[in-house]
Amino acid sequence: MGRTNTTIESPIGALTLVAEDGVLCGLYFPGHWHMPAPDVFGARSERGFEPAEEQLAQYLAGERTGFELETAVAGGDEFQRRVWGLIEAIPYGETTTYGEMAAELGDATLARRVGGAVGRNPLSVVVPCHRVVGKDGKLTGYAGGLARKRFLLELEAPEDGSRLF
Repeated sequence: MGRTNTTIESPIGALTLVAEDGVLCGLYFPGHWHMPAPDVFGARSERGFEPAEEQLAQYLAGERTGFELETAVAGGDEFQRRVWGLIEAIPYGETTTYGEMAAELGDATLARRVGGAVGRNPLSVVVPCHRVVGKDGKLTGYAGGLARKRFLLELEAPEDGSRLF
């Protein structure tokens, strides 16, 4: 089967989904920072992405708080994979900071390096890197742009009206 890709429309723009042997391994925005070259996306396919499409639509409509998809992260060094693992553990409706993640990794001085790893997350939205904010909750860089990050955080905002950022 190999690598395949498709593009779907969503409230946050076109999303390119990439799978390896039917397992989701990439989700990218137009203009995505650190996007792989299109030739590594594999053959175009309109089939095989139905579970991801359905769950993304539900999540973006506020009807789902998590994903039940088989995923695989291709690439990344050991540090990046550790950061991506921490991102996966951030609960829906909560945020953390780059500094808090660095401290969790054992060295608070690694915040900038954590930011670099967050920006290279190949599974945006599914691995919720939008939940990582700057010091004092400030919105900072996002591979899909700050407007998308704001949309996703507002989508997840608690019903009591409190803000995530």
